[in-house]
Amino acid sequence: MTTTQQPPTAQNGGSNGDKGLKGGALGLMSSVVIAVASTAPGYSLAATLAFIVLAAGLKAPAILLLAFVPMYFTAKAYQDFNEIDPDCGTTFKWGWRAFGPHTGWLGGWGIIIADIIVMASLSQVAGSYFWLLLGKDDVAANTTGLAVTGVGVLFLVVVTWICYRGIELSARTQYVLLGIELAILFVFAFVALVKVYTDNALDTSVTPELSWLWPGGLTLSQIAEGLIIAIFIYWGWDTAVAVNEETADPSKTPGRAAILATIALVVTYVVIATAAQAFGGEEGVTNEEHQDDVLGYLGELVLGTWGGKLLILAVLTSAVASAQTTILPTARTTLSMAAFRAMPRSFARIHPQYLTPTVSTIVMGFVSIVFYVGMTQVSENLLADTIAATGLAIAFYYGLTGFAAAWYFRKPERRKNHWFSHLVLPALGGIMLFGAMIKVAVDSMDPDYGYTTFFGLGGVFVIGVGALALGLLLMVAWNAVAPEYFRSRPSDIEPRILVDHLVVEEHRIVLEAPGVAYNPEAMLASGREEPVTPEQIEALAAEADETEVPPWRADLGDESRSPEPTEPAHPVVGPYAEPEEPADGEQRPPIA
Repeated sequence: MTTTQQPPTAQNGGSNGDKGLKGGALGLMSSVVIAVASTAPGYSLAATLAFIVLAAGLKAPAILLLAFVPMYFTAKAYQDFNEIDPDCGTTFKWGWRAFGPHTGWLGGWGIIIADIIVMASLSQVAGSYFWLLLGKDDVAANTTGLAVTGVGVLFLVVVTWICYRGIELSARTQYVLLGIELAILFVFAFVALVKVYTDNALDTSVTPELSWLWPGGLTLSQIAEGLIIAIFIYWGWDTAVAVNEETADPSKTPGRAAILATIALVVTYVVIATAAQAFGGEEGVTNEEHQDDVLGYLGELVLGTWGGKLLILAVLTSAVASAQTTILPTARTTLSMAAFRAMPRSFARIHPQYLTPTVSTIVMGFVSIVFYVGMTQVSENLLADTIAATGLAIAFYYGLTGFAAAWYFRKPERRKNHWFSHLVLPALGGIMLFGAMIKVAVDSMDPDYGYTTFFGLGGVFVIGVGALALGLLLMVAWNAVAPEYFRSRPSDIEPRILVDHLVVEEHRIVLEAPGVAYNPEAMLASGREEPVTPEQIEALAAEADETEVPPWRADLGDESRSPEPTEPAHPVVGPYAEPEEPADGEQRPPIA
């Protein structure tokens, strides 16, 4: 039997919580591309710019700048946490580390539910814009019809397959889609501004002013409403951190990619929004007939018929790219949760060849399709309310990450930089995000808020707050079924050093979810008290006629390792204690 790949390590791309994903597959540029593409700049602006202008008028660029502030602060929290604990579960793992298992579970649920809700909107946009690109405007207008829904479902199937086949294929696809999207968007902005300054724009056009970049004169409700929508269009850069276990230098590259992505996004959004509202003016952007497709409407006026087609293509590629990069972090969140026994262990399975989450990816695609089709059967207006509802879930788990970072790094021995960077910035990001979330949640209880009403409450409140409340019920249910996770600390369970049992399944040896702590160099067989030796592994593989070796098994081939269980290499003294500083020249061991 031959070994096809060495297991990921700290040197070649693994992490301290290695789960069998393909380490070292992504570099800094690939990570930035995935992060920016995940936000879907073209789709996000087309779907939300009118509503931001409705909330804040010509101060929309100021709202976009203001939303960047908590995004940057939260990105700093992600970067700080990722340096010490590059785990693909991100908020789930870090919330657990800072506040305990229940907070961590809810943080993971926030990621899952935000992704599922937004997939309905992305699928609808992909289906509608596909027909617009073909000139079938009447078909595209029926957004809940079979033609649009069918194409949307087809796109979901394709992007799920790409995510299943491997992270590298996903990254290559994003390079193409994002390149097309950004090129068209900036051409639109340039031509629009030229027409404004040469008096060739609409009669409602307005010359850009610096005052557009400052929120002075807006009420708190205007700022909160605009901010929660703007948070939605920034959302997605954390995908760069969710794929940290597949990134070269996982403790450094993902955090840097997240910071660079947020900076790239604020420049893109402010430039495009300024150009759009300058060309169309407030009346042109908020035109009721085109509120859900501002760029499609203005694109043809700015660039002509063929230019409008190009802008439709930009939004279409944007929606497809974002759908793909939405599946990536969700599948990895559920993978991490399952690896730590916070979800059914089947979600932790990794494909032996593609090194991607199998069950997690397929289930995410399937649930997204079911939710999307279900929403189309209820109401087109309900789909419109999903954007603001998604914003509530995003603000929840982003804000939670900020608070978790501020709390965890409050101890001087846990931080390497100034306390202001580690404590104040993440805390401010959390306060801003939670403040906007609470304000919108209260406002959205009004039945006149949004486009739908249920039980005398606004649809945004029912979808957003209801989805988060559902997480509480599921957490209680899982606690009753499998309480091990809820009685643990991150240092108690670690996928790389804790193994439940090995089973032979479909001619493969499958690593199941982690269980009780044992020596990192020894694996335990199901129902056995003694460690599994390399010889026993070889015998099991021979019996199963195994042809390929899962990467996690490669480190079992060294017969020089002791088969006897020993104390963990770095015993934890306190709840989250870290190992002592290594001597000069030595490499810091993984942080439990």
